[in-house]
Amino acid sequence: MALWRGSDLLVLASKSAVRRAVLKAAGVPVEIDAADIDERGIEQRSGLSDPGEVAKLLAREKARAVSAKRPGRIVLGADQTLALGERRFSKAADRNAAREQLKILRGQTHALHSAVAMLRDGTLLYEHVATARLTMRAFSDAFLESYLDAAGTASTSSVGGYQLEGLGVQLFERVDGDHFTVLGMPLMPLLAWMRTERLLES
Repeated sequence: MALWRGSDLLVLASKSAVRRAVLKAAGVPVEIDAADIDERGIEQRSGLSDPGEVAKLLAREKARAVSAKRPGRIVLGADQTLALGERRFSKAADRNAAREQLKILRGQTHALHSAVAMLRDGTLLYEHVATARLTMRAFSDAFLESYLDAAGTASTSSVGGYQLEGLGVQLFERVDGDHFTVLGMPLMPLLAWMRTERLLES
């Protein structure tokens, strides 16, 4: 029996294959309509410094951009920020930038803030942000080069230069927090909200 009770598929305002797979595996059917927004510009204009609040803002703006062209549909926006103390990180532009990010993060504990926002017709229905803390091991420079060789584009397609669900797990010695938060989708609270809204069988 299908668990989804929505009249239409959920619109996911993200091109993330991982987010799509997480939702699909949980029984939430999605249609992809990736948002095209100037994330860095929005962040700078907001003046926000808290990485969790930045993640929520960007999740809202992604959902808002797609909601504007999808009348009547429920749109899910999602975003993730990475911070080491006061320092924020974005996706690395190339291998050299990924190498430098990973050198800074190794041996340290950083925070991943994953946010979701649900909108319909531009109105915010729900938002949530969750945080996971990840400790990288003190890997060698030789390991780092081997990792970058093996990871390929994965080192530049994800913030921090890693994907924990893949080879990136070898960079770490400890993860404190929900696995789905690390993947960029605080799934448990999102599913709970969907059940209260009768979008999912309860």
